[in-house]
Amino acid sequence: MPKASEIKKNAAIEYNGKVYFVKDIERSVPQGRAGGSLYRMRMYEVVTGQKIDETFKDSDMLNFADLIKRPATFSYSDGDEFVFMDNEDYTPYHMNKDAIADDMLFVSEQTEGVLVLLVNGAPVGLDLPSIVELEIVETEPSVKGNSATARTKPATVTTGLTVQVPEHISTGDKIRINVEERRFVGRAGGK
Repeated sequence: MPKASEIKKNAAIEYNGKVYFVKDIERSVPQGRAGGSLYRMRMYEVVTGQKIDETFKDSDMLNFADLIKRPATFSYSDGDEFVFMDNEDYTPYHMNKDAIADDMLFVSEQTEGVLVLLVNGAPVGLDLPSIVELEIVETEPSVKGNSATARTKPATVTTGLTVQVPEHISTGDKIRINVEERRFVGRAGGK
């Protein structure tokens, strides 16, 4: 049984007789409080998709739920669901758009390394690679001679995400983005 301080993002835990998928964790250290940190976790109930925020002390003991990770590829959007296809047995995984909207800013049909997280056979979330490659669909024209400066400009990629890029990057360029920090890390190579 892990302590609350040992729980990471994208973990599945059992809490109040239900299974929750941990989407985000905020750590805080209240002033004047003897003891440790507080961990505020944003979680989705696996069966209903209901969102809750719960705060735990770092020493609170929690139970992990059985979590399976399957390699998958984004296939298509259908109404209020995104559909992913298992890379090995072609099982389709239907996921609620609201539950994974933030993750989908980093996923296109070409994104490799995406894992669908399953709890009790039901898809509950995505585990993304740390770096993804996406194509820029809109940015200001590149400015010749400015490649030596550190100035940046906003660029929107195919998924709708906007990141700051150096001025010499153009529409149509494929770029590498750090998922955790939501920032440009370089041009994508090879194409």
